[in-house]
Amino acid sequence: MRRTTRSALAVTTTMSLAGLAALTGCTSAGTTSGSSGGARTTLTLGMTQDIQGWDPTSQPAYQGWAASAVYDSLIRCGANGQPEPDVATSWTFAPNNMGVTAHLRSGMRFSDGSPVDAAAVKANFEYAKKHGGSAARFADMTVTTPDKSTVKITLSKPNPLLTARLCEVRMGSPRFLASGKTNKAPVGSGPYTLDASATTAGSTYTFTKNDAYWDSKRFPYKKLVIKVITNETAAINALKTDQIDGSLITQATYSQAEAAGLKVQWQKSEVTRLLITDHLGKKVPALGNVDVRRAMNMVFDKEAIAKNLYRGLASPTAQIFRAGTQARINGLKDPYPYDVEAAKALMAKAGYAKGFTLEMPYMQGQGLDALMPVVKQQLGLINIKVKQVTLSGPNAIGELLSGKYPVPMWALGNYADSRQDIADYVLPDGIWNVEHQQDPTVNKLWNTISSKTSEQSAKDQQALNQYVIDQAWFVPMVDTGTIYASNPEVKINKSTDPAGLHPQLWDFQ
Repeated sequence: MRRTTRSALAVTTTMSLAGLAALTGCTSAGTTSGSSGGARTTLTLGMTQDIQGWDPTSQPAYQGWAASAVYDSLIRCGANGQPEPDVATSWTFAPNNMGVTAHLRSGMRFSDGSPVDAAAVKANFEYAKKHGGSAARFADMTVTTPDKSTVKITLSKPNPLLTARLCEVRMGSPRFLASGKTNKAPVGSGPYTLDASATTAGSTYTFTKNDAYWDSKRFPYKKLVIKVITNETAAINALKTDQIDGSLITQATYSQAEAAGLKVQWQKSEVTRLLITDHLGKKVPALGNVDVRRAMNMVFDKEAIAKNLYRGLASPTAQIFRAGTQARINGLKDPYPYDVEAAKALMAKAGYAKGFTLEMPYMQGQGLDALMPVVKQQLGLINIKVKQVTLSGPNAIGELLSGKYPVPMWALGNYADSRQDIADYVLPDGIWNVEHQQDPTVNKLWNTISSKTSEQSAKDQQALNQYVIDQAWFVPMVDTGTIYASNPEVKINKSTDPAGLHPQLWDFQ
C-alpha cells in the first residue's frame, strides 16, 4: 500500500492474506446498474480502507477514487509522473525546478458556484502549507497571481519533485476551506459531486456525475458508488455476485478471481517491509545499533515467505526500490541471507543477546495479517519480543504515521520516479520515515540528487540505496505488487497511477 495521504499518502497496501474463513459478504442484491443490456451507467468500486474525511489535505492517493471524484488538482501526474492538464492547461517550469507559471482553464466552477481561478488556486496552496501531514512539502512555495487565470509558484531552492507536489494539492472551494467544516462534505470541481442522501460514512459513498465537467467524456458513468469492504472474502464474493465492479484483492484470492472469470491486473510495484525508523535508538536504544538492525534482517526466510504466504506471487528482495527505477541496484546479492545463528551472534556482539521488547503496529485486513505472526515468531528467535499493535478504522493510517512506533510493518508501493521513494521513505522529513531522524550521509547524497535530472542522478540514487541497505534501515522481504480484480464487462485502461498500485478513476471506461 503505497501509501498515506499520498500525497503523501503515497502510501499503499493490499488486503488480508487471511480472512478466508469469514464469510461476512455483502447483504444487498446486485446493484450495479446497466449490467444487462445497454450502456453501463453506474460504476461500483470496492475500497479496502475507509477515507479519513473530506479535507483536501488528507486525501490518500492509495485508493483515492473518492478524492478523484470530487477534487481537481492544478495538474495531473501520468503513469511515469509526467504533467498532464487539469485545472491548468499549460505551464512553464523555471530552470532547476525553482517554480512554475501555470495558465488556468476558463469557465471552471466549484460545486458551490464559485470560480476555479487564480485566487482559488492560491488559496489551496496556502491551505496545504498549513494543514495535513504533508504541509512541510509546500512550505517553500510562494504563490502569486499575475491575473485571474495565471498562477506563479516560486521556490527558494530547487525541488526535483516539483511536478509531483503540484499533482498532490487537491482543489476545494475557498469558502469551503475557510468554513472549518472540511471533513463534513466535499466542495470541489471534480467530475462528480457527492450525493449525501445516498451516502453512509464508513460504508457507502455515492456520487453523481457533473455533466459540466471539462473532461466529462473521460468519466463515462452517470453514477459512482464506492463501498468500503475491508474483508477480502466479502470483497471477492461481492465481485462474483456483481455487487461491485472492482476491488483490490491479494494473492490469497488471486486464483478464485481467475476461476470466477474476473479480470485481474497485477502491478508489481510494492515491497513488504519493516521500517526501522529509529536509527538513532532514541525510543528503543537497541535499534541504534546497526548489528541489531542487521540481525533483524537475517531471521526471515524470504524464499519461504514468497512461496508460502504469497503463494508464489511474490519474489524475495533485499531492497525497497521498484525494478526499473534509477535507484534500483540490479543483481544485488542479499547482504543479509537467512541465518538465525548468525543473527544471534550479531545480537550478542551488540550486547543484546537477551533481546528487548518492541511495539510494532500494523493495519488489520490490509494484506499483512498472515505475516504478522511470522514476524513475531522469527524476531522472537533472537529474543526480540514484539508487542503487536493492531490498527483499523479511518484513523489507522494517521496512527501508523504518528511516530509513536519506531518500526511500522507495511507494504509500500514504489513510484516510477525513485526520487519520490527517497523523499517519502528515506529523507528526514519523509512521511514514512516516521521518526524523522537526521542523517548526514543521506542529506549529502540528496543534495547532489536534487541538482540533477532523474537519469543523471542514478549513480547517487543507487549509492543512497546501498547506504540504507548497509545501515539496515529497512527489513525488505518480498516484491509483491497489488492485484486488481474487476467485472469483465467493465473496460479498464492500463493503469496510469504513477505509484503503480491500481487503476485511477479515469482509467475505468
